[in-house]
Amino acid sequence: MSKQHKRHKKTSLAATADRHELYELSVQCAEAEIDFVDAAYKRIRGRKARLLREDFCGTANVCCEWVRRGGKRRAVGVDLDGEVLAWGRDNNVARLGKKQRERITLLQHDVLEVRTEAPDIILAMNFSYWLLEQRPLLLKYFRSVHEALGDEGVFFLDAYGGYDSFREIEEPRQIDDGGDGFTYVWEQASFNPIDHHVVCYIHFGFPDGSELRKAFTYEWRLWTLPEVRDLLTEAGFRRVTVYWQGWDKHGEPDGDFNPATRADADAGWICYVSAEK
Repeated sequence: MSKQHKRHKKTSLAATADRHELYELSVQCAEAEIDFVDAAYKRIRGRKARLLREDFCGTANVCCEWVRRGGKRRAVGVDLDGEVLAWGRDNNVARLGKKQRERITLLQHDVLEVRTEAPDIILAMNFSYWLLEQRPLLLKYFRSVHEALGDEGVFFLDAYGGYDSFREIEEPRQIDDGGDGFTYVWEQASFNPIDHHVVCYIHFGFPDGSELRKAFTYEWRLWTLPEVRDLLTEAGFRRVTVYWQGWDKHGEPDGDFNPATRADADAGWICYVSAEK
Protein backbone atom coordinates (compact mmCIF):
# COMPACT_ATOMS: atom_id res chain seq x y z
CA MET A 1 0.00 0.00 0.00
CA SER A 2 1.51 3.25 -1.06
CA LYS A 3 1.70 6.08 1.37
CA GLN A 4 -0.20 9.21 0.58
CA HIS A 5 1.70 12.37 1.23
CA LYS A 6 -0.13 15.54 1.90
CA ARG A 7 1.43 18.69 0.63
CA HIS A 8 1.39 21.48 3.11
CA LYS A 9 1.52 24.94 1.67
CA LYS A 10 4.17 26.98 3.38
CA THR A 11 2.77 29.97 5.23
CA SER A 12 3.86 33.20 3.57
CA LEU A 13 5.68 35.96 5.41
CA ALA A 14 2.82 38.33 4.59
CA ALA A 15 0.31 36.00 6.26
CA THR A 16 2.20 36.07 9.56
CA ALA A 17 3.29 39.71 9.48
CA ASP A 18 2.09 42.22 12.07
CA ARG A 19 1.14 45.43 10.28
CA HIS A 20 1.61 47.61 13.35
CA GLU A 21 5.11 46.29 13.94
CA LEU A 22 5.96 46.87 10.27
CA TYR A 23 4.63 50.42 10.51
CA GLU A 24 6.80 51.23 13.51
CA LEU A 25 9.85 49.81 11.76
CA SER A 26 9.33 51.67 8.51
CA VAL A 27 7.42 54.89 9.22
CA GLN A 28 7.69 56.05 12.79
CA CYS A 29 10.92 56.85 14.60
CA ALA A 30 9.76 57.72 18.10
CA GLU A 31 13.30 58.41 19.30
CA ALA A 32 13.96 61.07 16.63
CA GLU A 33 10.52 62.62 17.15
CA ILE A 34 11.07 62.99 20.89
CA ASP A 35 14.62 64.26 20.33
CA PHE A 36 13.17 67.06 18.22
CA VAL A 37 10.23 68.13 20.40
CA ASP A 38 12.29 67.83 23.57
CA ALA A 39 15.00 70.15 22.25
CA ALA A 40 12.58 72.54 20.56
CA TYR A 41 10.45 72.96 23.67
CA LYS A 42 13.51 73.68 25.83
CA ARG A 43 14.75 76.20 23.26
CA ILE A 44 11.36 77.94 23.19
CA ARG A 45 10.51 77.88 26.92
CA GLY A 46 13.91 77.59 28.58
CA ARG A 47 12.94 74.48 30.54
CA LYS A 48 12.15 70.83 30.07
CA ALA A 49 8.59 69.72 29.40
CA ARG A 50 6.98 67.23 31.79
CA LEU A 51 3.51 66.33 30.48
CA LEU A 52 3.00 65.35 26.84
CA ARG A 53 -0.28 64.54 25.09
CA GLU A 54 -0.14 62.62 21.83
CA ASP A 55 -3.28 63.08 19.74
CA PHE A 56 -4.09 60.39 17.13
CA CYS A 57 -1.56 58.36 19.14
CA GLY A 58 -2.06 54.98 17.43
CA THR A 59 0.16 52.40 19.14
CA ALA A 60 1.39 54.99 21.69
CA ASN A 61 4.99 54.37 20.70
CA VAL A 62 5.83 58.04 21.17
CA CYS A 63 4.16 58.17 24.60
CA CYS A 64 6.29 55.24 25.69
CA GLU A 65 9.47 56.87 24.43
CA TRP A 66 8.55 60.06 26.30
CA VAL A 67 8.23 58.40 29.72
CA ARG A 68 11.46 56.45 29.17
CA ARG A 69 13.33 59.77 29.07
CA GLY A 70 12.81 60.68 32.74
CA GLY A 71 11.11 59.64 35.95
CA LYS A 72 9.05 62.84 36.19
CA ARG A 73 7.65 62.64 32.68
CA ARG A 74 4.04 61.69 32.03
CA ALA A 75 2.16 61.04 28.79
CA VAL A 76 -1.45 60.88 27.65
CA GLY A 77 -2.33 59.20 24.37
CA VAL A 78 -5.66 59.86 22.62
CA ASP A 79 -7.08 57.84 19.73
CA LEU A 80 -10.52 56.72 18.53
CA ASP A 81 -9.34 53.30 17.36
CA GLY A 82 -9.72 50.76 20.16
CA GLU A 83 -7.94 48.00 18.24
CA VAL A 84 -4.74 49.99 17.73
CA LEU A 85 -4.79 51.21 21.35
CA ALA A 86 -5.10 47.60 22.55
CA TRP A 87 -2.11 46.64 20.38
CA GLY A 88 -0.13 49.49 21.88
CA ARG A 89 -0.96 48.41 25.42
CA ASP A 90 0.03 44.80 24.71
CA ASN A 91 3.16 45.48 22.67
CA ASN A 92 4.55 48.87 23.74
CA VAL A 93 3.22 49.86 27.16
CA ALA A 94 3.64 46.29 28.47
CA ARG A 95 7.38 46.46 27.75
CA LEU A 96 7.87 49.39 30.10
CA GLY A 97 8.76 49.09 33.76
CA LYS A 98 5.96 49.22 36.33
CA LYS A 99 6.63 52.83 37.35
CA GLN A 100 6.87 53.91 33.71
CA ARG A 101 3.52 52.27 32.92
CA GLU A 102 1.95 54.21 35.77
CA ARG A 103 2.93 57.46 34.02
CA ILE A 104 1.03 56.68 30.80
CA THR A 105 -2.70 57.11 30.26
CA LEU A 106 -4.35 55.97 27.02
CA LEU A 107 -7.80 57.31 26.16
CA GLN A 108 -10.14 56.04 23.46
CA HIS A 109 -11.70 59.38 22.65
CA ASP A 110 -12.28 61.98 19.94
CA VAL A 111 -9.47 64.54 19.94
CA LEU A 112 -12.06 67.24 19.22
CA GLU A 113 -13.88 66.54 22.49
CA VAL A 114 -11.32 65.06 24.88
CA ARG A 115 -10.56 66.84 28.14
CA THR A 116 -7.23 66.25 29.88
CA GLU A 117 -4.91 67.85 32.37
CA ALA A 118 -3.18 70.83 30.70
CA PRO A 119 -0.03 69.46 29.01
CA ASP A 120 3.21 71.24 28.18
CA ILE A 121 3.22 69.63 24.72
CA ILE A 122 0.51 68.35 22.41
CA LEU A 123 1.57 66.35 19.34
CA ALA A 124 -0.32 65.62 16.12
CA MET A 125 2.23 63.79 14.01
CA ASN A 126 2.31 61.58 10.92
CA PHE A 127 -0.06 64.03 9.22
CA SER A 128 -2.87 62.64 11.39
CA TYR A 129 -4.75 65.94 11.64
CA TRP A 130 -5.22 65.83 7.84
CA LEU A 131 -8.13 63.49 8.56
CA LEU A 132 -10.01 66.71 9.38
CA GLU A 133 -10.67 67.77 5.79
CA GLN A 134 -13.01 70.74 6.26
CA ARG A 135 -11.56 74.09 7.26
CA PRO A 136 -14.07 74.75 10.10
CA LEU A 137 -13.33 71.30 11.54
CA LEU A 138 -9.56 71.74 11.49
CA LEU A 139 -9.92 75.21 13.00
CA LYS A 140 -12.10 73.70 15.74
CA TYR A 141 -9.38 71.16 16.51
CA PHE A 142 -6.62 73.77 16.59
CA ARG A 143 -8.73 75.92 18.93
CA SER A 144 -9.35 72.94 21.21
CA VAL A 145 -5.59 72.28 21.35
CA HIS A 146 -4.91 75.93 22.18
CA GLU A 147 -7.46 75.79 25.00
CA ALA A 148 -6.12 72.46 26.33
CA LEU A 149 -2.44 73.46 26.56
CA GLY A 150 -0.90 74.87 29.71
CA ASP A 151 0.13 78.52 29.88
CA GLU A 152 3.56 77.70 28.42
CA GLY A 153 2.25 75.00 26.12
CA VAL A 154 3.53 74.28 22.62
CA PHE A 155 1.72 72.38 19.87
CA PHE A 156 3.88 70.32 17.51
CA LEU A 157 2.73 68.87 14.21
CA ASP A 158 4.21 67.84 10.88
CA ALA A 159 3.41 68.27 7.20
CA TYR A 160 4.59 67.05 3.83
CA GLY A 161 4.49 68.54 0.36
CA GLY A 162 6.43 69.21 -2.81
CA TYR A 163 5.35 68.86 -6.42
CA ASP A 164 5.32 65.04 -6.23
CA SER A 165 2.63 65.26 -3.55
CA PHE A 166 0.16 66.47 -6.19
CA ARG A 167 0.36 63.35 -8.31
CA GLU A 168 -0.41 59.67 -8.17
CA ILE A 169 2.84 57.95 -7.25
CA GLU A 170 4.36 54.87 -5.62
CA GLU A 171 7.54 55.10 -3.56
CA PRO A 172 9.20 51.82 -2.46
CA ARG A 173 11.87 51.72 0.21
CA GLN A 174 13.87 48.77 1.50
CA ILE A 175 13.76 48.34 5.29
CA ASP A 176 16.45 46.54 7.26
CA ASP A 177 14.77 44.93 10.28
CA GLY A 178 17.78 42.93 11.43
CA GLY A 179 16.69 39.91 9.41
CA ASP A 180 15.99 39.49 5.72
CA GLY A 181 14.26 42.87 5.62
CA PHE A 182 11.13 43.89 3.78
CA THR A 183 9.92 46.51 1.32
CA TYR A 184 7.77 49.44 2.43
CA VAL A 185 5.68 51.05 -0.31
CA TRP A 186 3.92 54.39 0.04
CA GLU A 187 1.27 54.82 -2.65
CA GLN A 188 -0.60 58.03 -3.29
CA ALA A 189 -3.40 56.39 -5.26
CA SER A 190 -5.52 59.41 -6.08
CA PHE A 191 -5.41 63.17 -5.74
CA ASN A 192 -8.23 65.62 -6.48
CA PRO A 193 -6.80 69.07 -7.30
CA ILE A 194 -10.16 70.75 -6.64
CA ASP A 195 -10.48 69.85 -2.95
CA HIS A 196 -7.05 68.23 -2.31
CA HIS A 197 -8.69 64.98 -1.20
CA VAL A 198 -6.06 62.24 -1.23
CA VAL A 199 -6.30 58.46 -0.96
CA CYS A 200 -3.06 56.78 0.14
CA TYR A 201 -2.02 53.22 0.94
CA ILE A 202 0.88 51.55 2.68
CA HIS A 203 1.89 48.17 1.27
CA PHE A 204 4.59 45.75 2.44
CA GLY A 205 6.54 43.24 0.36
CA PHE A 206 8.62 40.32 1.64
CA PRO A 207 11.62 38.27 0.45
CA ASP A 208 9.43 35.22 -0.30
CA GLY A 209 7.48 37.27 -2.85
CA SER A 210 4.36 37.66 -0.72
CA GLU A 211 2.76 41.05 -0.18
CA LEU A 212 0.59 42.73 2.40
CA ARG A 213 -1.42 45.08 0.19
CA LYS A 214 -3.27 48.05 1.66
CA ALA A 215 -2.03 47.32 5.16
CA PHE A 216 -3.04 50.89 5.94
CA THR A 217 -5.44 53.18 4.07
CA TYR A 218 -5.62 56.95 4.52
CA GLU A 219 -8.18 59.36 3.15
CA TRP A 220 -7.39 62.92 4.03
CA ARG A 221 -6.85 66.41 2.70
CA LEU A 222 -3.45 67.55 1.51
CA TRP A 223 -3.23 70.72 3.56
CA THR A 224 -0.64 73.26 2.43
CA LEU A 225 1.73 74.98 4.84
CA PRO A 226 0.24 78.47 4.33
CA GLU A 227 -3.20 77.07 5.17
CA VAL A 228 -1.92 75.34 8.30
CA ARG A 229 -0.02 78.41 9.48
CA ASP A 230 -3.00 80.69 8.91
CA LEU A 231 -5.37 78.35 10.77
CA LEU A 232 -3.01 78.06 13.74
CA THR A 233 -2.78 81.85 13.97
CA GLU A 234 -6.56 82.14 13.67
CA ALA A 235 -6.92 79.59 16.47
CA GLY A 236 -5.02 81.91 18.80
CA PHE A 237 -1.41 80.71 18.70
CA ARG A 238 0.90 83.69 19.00
CA ARG A 239 3.93 82.32 17.14
CA VAL A 240 4.09 79.64 14.45
CA THR A 241 7.48 78.28 13.35
CA VAL A 242 8.34 75.94 10.46
CA TYR A 243 11.35 73.64 10.87
CA TRP A 244 12.96 72.53 7.61
CA GLN A 245 15.21 69.52 7.13
CA GLY A 246 18.80 69.87 5.97
CA TRP A 247 20.82 67.74 3.56
CA ASP A 248 23.98 65.70 3.97
CA LYS A 249 26.97 65.65 1.60
CA HIS A 250 25.33 62.90 -0.46
CA GLY A 251 22.21 64.99 -1.08
CA GLU A 252 20.09 62.94 1.32
CA PRO A 253 17.91 64.33 4.16
CA ASP A 254 20.03 64.57 7.30
CA GLY A 255 17.23 64.41 9.89
CA ASP A 256 18.24 67.78 11.34
CA PHE A 257 15.30 70.23 11.42
CA ASN A 258 15.89 73.96 11.93
CA PRO A 259 13.66 77.05 11.88
CA ALA A 260 13.20 78.41 8.35
CA THR A 261 11.26 81.08 6.49
CA ARG A 262 12.43 80.10 3.00
CA ALA A 263 13.00 76.69 1.41
CA ASP A 264 13.71 75.12 -1.97
CA ALA A 265 10.85 73.93 -4.17
CA ASP A 266 11.72 70.26 -3.82
CA ALA A 267 9.82 67.31 -5.28
CA GLY A 268 9.11 66.04 -1.80
CA TRP A 269 9.70 67.38 1.68
CA ILE A 270 8.67 66.79 5.30
CA CYS A 271 8.74 69.48 7.96
CA TYR A 272 7.82 70.10 11.57
CA VAL A 273 5.72 73.00 12.82
CA SER A 274 5.50 74.45 16.31
CA ALA A 275 2.69 76.71 17.54
CA GLU A 276 3.21 78.56 20.83
CA LYS A 277 0.34 79.45 23.13
